Amino acid sequence: MATETHESTGAAEHEGGSGGLPQFDPQWWPGQIVWLLIIFVVIMTFMRVFAVPKLGGTIAARDEKIAGDIAAARALKDEAEAQAAAAAAERAQARAQVSKVALDARAKAQAEIAAKLAEQEAALAATTGEAEARIAAERDRAMTSVGGIAAEIAQAMVQKLTGRAASATEVAQAAKG
Repeated sequence: MATETHESTGAAEHEGGSGGLPQFDPQWWPGQIVWLLIIFVVIMTFMRVFAVPKLGGTIAARDEKIAGDIAAARALKDEAEAQAAAAAAERAQARAQVSKVALDARAKAQAEIAAKLAEQEAALAATTGEAEARIAAERDRAMTSVGGIAAEIAQAMVQKLTGRAASATEVAQAAKG
C-alpha cells in the first residue's frame, strides 16, 4: 500500500510539473499567449464596432446639446439686454414727461398765484385809497375844528391873562399873522 501511495503521488507530481501554479509554468505560456491575443482581438473588435461609436455619438450629441444650450442662453441674454435697454429708454421718456408735466403744473400754479396776488394787491390798493381819502377828509374836518378850537383857547387865554375878552376878529387876525 505504501507503494501505491507513492506511485499516485509521483503521477501527480509528473502531471503538475513543478507543483506550482500552471499559469507560471513556461510550458503553458504559448497557449496562454494565443488565447490572450484571441480575446484581445475579440474585445478590440467589439469596442471598435459597437462601444466606441456609441460613446462617440453620445459625446457628440452631448457636445451639440451643450453648444445649442449655450447659443440659446446667449440669445436670451441678448434679448434680455435689448429689453433692459428698451425699458431704460421708456423710463427716461416717462421721467421726461413727468418732469414736463411738473414744470407745466408749477408754471400754471405760479400764474394763478400771480393773478390772485395782483387781484389782492388791486383790492388792497383800492381799500388803501378809500382809507386814505377817509383819513384826508377826517383830517380836513379835524383841521377845521382845530382852527375853531384854537380860537376858543386863544380867547380863553387872553381873557385869563388880560382879564378882558378878545373879539373873534382879533383872534382871527392873530392866527393869520
